[in-house]
Amino acid sequence: MSTVVDSYVTELDPKAKGTIRGTAKLVITGEGSVMLDEAGARAGDEEADVVLIASDEVFRNILSGDQNPVMAFMSGKLKVEGNTQRALKVSAILTG
Repeated sequence: MSTVVDSYVTELDPKAKGTIRGTAKLVITGEGSVMLDEAGARAGDEEADVVLIASDEVFRNILSGDQNPVMAFMSGKLKVEGNTQRALKVSAILTG
C-alpha cells in the first residue's frame, strides 16, 4: 500500500464513519484505491456501489476545497462509474 493511499485512509476515515450508505471506492490513478463505507475508510480494491476515479492532485484539490467535485466531473478530471447520485453524496463527504 502506498503512502498516498495511507494518507487518504487517515484523512477520510473519520469523515466516512457512519455517513456512507453502501460502498464507494476512490481510485487514485497510479497509487491505488480507498474503500469507503459506514465503518470508515480502508485501503482496498473491492466491488463498490460507486467508483470515483481521479489523480491524486484532483482528489487533494477536492478535499481542500480548491476544486468543486461537480466541475471536476464536468471537465473530465473526475470520472464516475455507477450511480451519480451516490457520487454526489460521496463528494459532499469529501468536501465536508
